[in-house]
Amino acid sequence: MKKPKIIAALIVVCLLVFSLFLAGCSQTATVTSISLTSSNDRQSVYTIYYSDGTTQTLTVQNGQDVTADELYAKYKEVYGENLTYDEFLQKYLVLSADNSSVIGKALQSSVKLYTEFIETVTDFFGRPSGVNTAQYTGSGVVYQMDEESTYIITNYHVIYSNNANSTYNGGKTARRIVCFLYGSENGTDDFTPQKDSDGYNTYDYGDYAIECEYVGGSLTKDIAIVRADTADVLAVNPNVQPAVFADEYHVGETAIAIGNPENEGISVTEGIVSVDSEEISLQIDSTVRTYRSLRIDTAIYGGSSGGGLFNVKGELIGITNAGDQEDENINFAIPLEIAKGTADNVLYFYRDGNEETTGAYTPSIGITTVAQNTRYSYDAGVGYGKITEEIVVDQVSSGSIAAQVGLQQNDRVTAFVINGVKHELDRCYDFTDTLLTLRPGDTISFEITRGSETATTSSYQLVWGDFRTLS
Repeated sequence: MKKPKIIAALIVVCLLVFSLFLAGCSQTATVTSISLTSSNDRQSVYTIYYSDGTTQTLTVQNGQDVTADELYAKYKEVYGENLTYDEFLQKYLVLSADNSSVIGKALQSSVKLYTEFIETVTDFFGRPSGVNTAQYTGSGVVYQMDEESTYIITNYHVIYSNNANSTYNGGKTARRIVCFLYGSENGTDDFTPQKDSDGYNTYDYGDYAIECEYVGGSLTKDIAIVRADTADVLAVNPNVQPAVFADEYHVGETAIAIGNPENEGISVTEGIVSVDSEEISLQIDSTVRTYRSLRIDTAIYGGSSGGGLFNVKGELIGITNAGDQEDENINFAIPLEIAKGTADNVLYFYRDGNEETTGAYTPSIGITTVAQNTRYSYDAGVGYGKITEEIVVDQVSSGSIAAQVGLQQNDRVTAFVINGVKHELDRCYDFTDTLLTLRPGDTISFEITRGSETATTSSYQLVWGDFRTLS
């Protein structure tokens, strides 16, 4: 596990300013700043300035940040306090950092989206009375870039309309998708209507609009990928950068949402991760589906769907997708592991010679699982805790992959082994999330506990016929 990093932003030579205080002590020790003193090819030297006039130097290897444990050790050298690392973090370390730098970094990957559909118009009695162009707005995040294409991740419900008339629209996904980069987004939706080749209204979005096309996605994951020509993107802003992905996230972590609320332009709100995983019900088409989500108290509104949720390092931790209409402090985002897993899956099958595919594909393993002995544990060494549970096989389908490798009812699955690499499973949803990462040709097996014995099942090599598209 990584130690918490203290340095969040580089502002000239002063990396961070924060306060350190001793609660209940007569003497207050304050670290006023940490400054870069010198640097070479091998290491960097920082000077720690204390409020009592004393200073210390701290040497780190190049490419590494100053960590909380290093600062803890240096603090003990000065003041000789007999306190644990956990006490230091919780009682004596108060961070006061300006997030403008990391937000500025995240804005480089933030976009505003417009989508157009031909929808059926109904009369007062709900009867079809014709068709008309409908225009919607949403948000997105630049996910990947290469010389030819820029891929943008958003919510599936941003590019999908259940009211779309498939005959005239060409399906349920948007017949036209346009994006604006941050700093170039048009501040109005009062665009000039024009007629397309079919005689329906479309809009002139101006010189900064970038045309996009739908690549693929999954309604059941509420994730979609659209693409633009990289040349068009760089012509508007050569400084655009794809988002950087976080390794993990935790309850209480700062959650910064960037999106297009109420179509008022790209803006930023800040809160925390309230619940790291819960199930919510959404109706995107005519079917109510259950989605695993992060709960956040970060403010989001209509139009923010598809926008990025970032941590204090400017790393992506999720894609915002829903809010509680009755409580503005209860909002939701698709966790990074689902968003990234779905996006990578879609791009793999789309770009690997299968451009006719537009969905996400996972193999059918043939088991159902249940969670037992769910518990929370706190790790003082890293400063956060997690919930774990036992993943117990409930049913095994006859002739399935699970049956072929030897899984049995009541087996406890502890790890998913893919091409010889072990992936620990802490929660039932870890199993489902891992399915998104599998590809034809991968070899899989499972580490299990059966009774009091531990074992590894036989292996199975996946073939294309094992995969099914996610709706």
